[in-house]
Amino acid sequence: MKLVLHVDGGARGNPGPAAIGVVASEPGGRVVDEVAERIGVATNNVAEYRAVLRALERARELGATEVEIVGDSELVARQLAGAYKVKHPALRPLYEQALAALLQFDTWSVRSVPRAENAEADALVNSALDSG
Repeated sequence: MKLVLHVDGGARGNPGPAAIGVVASEPGGRVVDEVAERIGVATNNVAEYRAVLRALERARELGATEVEIVGDSELVARQLAGAYKVKHPALRPLYEQALAALLQFDTWSVRSVPRAENAEADALVNSALDSG
C-alpha cells in the first residue's frame, strides 16, 4: 500500500514554540490520517524533520509499504534525497533517523512543493500552535 505524506513543521520564533502537521492520504487523494502535535521548543528545520519522522511512524502503523513524502522544506527534501549534505549538528541525528525509517519501506520518494501546495499540513501546524 502506498501513502502520500504531506508534512510540515514550524516554529514561532526560530527557535521557539514548535509543532508538526502530517496529512497521510492514498494516491487518489483520500485522507486516511492527520496529525497535529506540539513538539516543544525547536527550530523550523528541526520541526520539519520531526514531521517527517512522525509521518513515517504513522505510515508504518497504517501498513504502508511505499511512501511519498511531500513538504515545503527544500532543505529537508534535498538532504534526504542526497543532493545536500547535512552540515548542522542538530539536524544530523534527525536525518539519520529519517533515513533509517525510510529503509523500512519497499520504495520511497521525497519532493518539495511551494507552501501553497502543502496548505493542509501547514494548517495543522498552526492549529497545534494556536491550541497551546
